Amino acid sequence: MPKDEIKKLLENSKKVLEQDHNNFENSIKQNLKEYKKKTLDQI
Repeated sequence: MPKDEIKKLLENSKKVLEQDHNNFENSIKQNLKEYKKKTLDQI
């Protein structure tokens, strides 16, 4: 496999991982927001 192909695959993998990380982070933030709201509603 030529170096260029490996480089391209690595860059694509990095982009996918960053996107997954951002999605995961946003999901956690959203869940936390909902939990806070539920807790405040109960009080």
